[in-house]
Amino acid sequence: MSARLAPRVDDPASRGFFELAANGELGVLTCAQCSTRTHLPRPRCVGCGGKNLEWAAVVGSGRAKSWTVVEHQVHPLFPVPYTVVLIELDDEENIRMVGHLPGRVAVDESTEFVVDFEDLGPDRNGNATVLPTWRIATDNG
Repeated sequence: MSARLAPRVDDPASRGFFELAANGELGVLTCAQCSTRTHLPRPRCVGCGGKNLEWAAVVGSGRAKSWTVVEHQVHPLFPVPYTVVLIELDDEENIRMVGHLPGRVAVDESTEFVVDFEDLGPDRNGNATVLPTWRIATDNG
């Protein structure tokens, strides 16, 4: 048994997200008609209602928008405490992603984050399983 929960990477709704992650890129759906970015995946554009959405790479950095420290354990693979952060991406209005940081991490509105990628190895069908993860940005990157 793996010490990490692995996502299903071949689901049609999120496959593009994980394909970009396998290439070291962070992805969101982008409307081919109006260029509106959408995250989480949806069947229609939130801007114009169009159905022609494609995965596109976006900047892998952002700033804390909200956060909380979880003290009550709900799953054995997520020991407490841990910090959950809502990260608003740089250069992407209204695109936010969730980050998980082990422990009680000091975070405020000025805390900057960068994405990393964790390779969990291939799934049972041989698909690369790579998770975008977030860490606090430092002067060294």
